[in-house]
Amino acid sequence: MLDLNEYKFPVFDERLRLQENPSKAVLDFAAKIKAADGVLIVTPEYNGGYPASLKNVIDVLYDEWHRKPVAISTVSDGIFGGTQVITSLQFSLWKIRAWTVPAMFPVPKVKDSFDETGKPTDKTGTDKRAAGFIGELLWCVEARNKMST
Repeated sequence: MLDLNEYKFPVFDERLRLQENPSKAVLDFAAKIKAADGVLIVTPEYNGGYPASLKNVIDVLYDEWHRKPVAISTVSDGIFGGTQVITSLQFSLWKIRAWTVPAMFPVPKVKDSFDETGKPTDKTGTDKRAAGFIGELLWCVEARNKMST
């Protein structure tokens, strides 16, 4: 699990491959993304968009995202669960040649969907949706691995 807050990335000014002296944190993050079989992005929605910190780390990498299966989960206080964010993220990820998983996992009204300890209020429904979502990511990972061999 990679928490962007822990990395303290500088504001994007150039892709990693063009940086003269990238930070150790950027190199570490890039290596983890490159080595991952797939990536699951979980992000909140703010006014129809996603945080600048996420856009920053997506843009700083390029080759690391190539054909990488990426699944997107979003949360929102609103009724749409961050579906506008999924569209925006997909477009950015497509532009850098990532393989976005077609399944989505938006969580609307997040305060009603989980209790104060983080447990789903509808465990059966959430587990069913999560299983389908993660199943699609794992299918894409397996397909990519078969293509690579």
